[in-house]
Amino acid sequence: MATKIRLQRHGRKGYAFYKIVVADSRAPRDGKFIERIGSYNPNTNPATIDLDFDRALYWLQVGAQPTDTARNILSEEGVCLKKHLLEGVKKGAFDEATVETKFQAWLKSKQQAVQTLKDKDSESAKAEAKARLDAEKEVNKAKAVEVTKKKAEIAAAEAATHAETGGEGQTPETKEKAE
Repeated sequence: MATKIRLQRHGRKGYAFYKIVVADSRAPRDGKFIERIGSYNPNTNPATIDLDFDRALYWLQVGAQPTDTARNILSEEGVCLKKHLLEGVKKGAFDEATVETKFQAWLKSKQQAVQTLKDKDSESAKAEAKARLDAEKEVNKAKAVEVTKKKAEIAAAEAATHAETGGEGQTPETKEKAE
């Protein structure tokens, strides 16, 4: 039986997420599967991948063939690298301790790269929020200046009407109401 590691689609239209499954190569995309080994959500930034590393490595070692997308996900998580290094142990190129040190060094550099990406994204989001806040402050200042000018014009108009009425202390509106 030929097995494949592939993605099984879930979610609503326009917001898909995927389960990473091991299935018979003849089974339909969303059909029966042998084992679920993880999930992949491309809707987050960066994409969220939850993978059972040991089971994925096991299935690769027993001959399961990943699809192109599944291969990219497994490579990103380091499963393909670990399989490659373990093949070197089988051939006698190096021992398991060397494999573990090489893999841990790769994993550490990968985590640092992801962390710098997240820091960069959060920093740009903070800068964008600050720029929006500054722009809003400028707009509010401009509105405050306009309101002050209009209030001054209204006060000047009231003073002019007050002067025209002879300073009786009543505005034209209050005179009409009194009569």
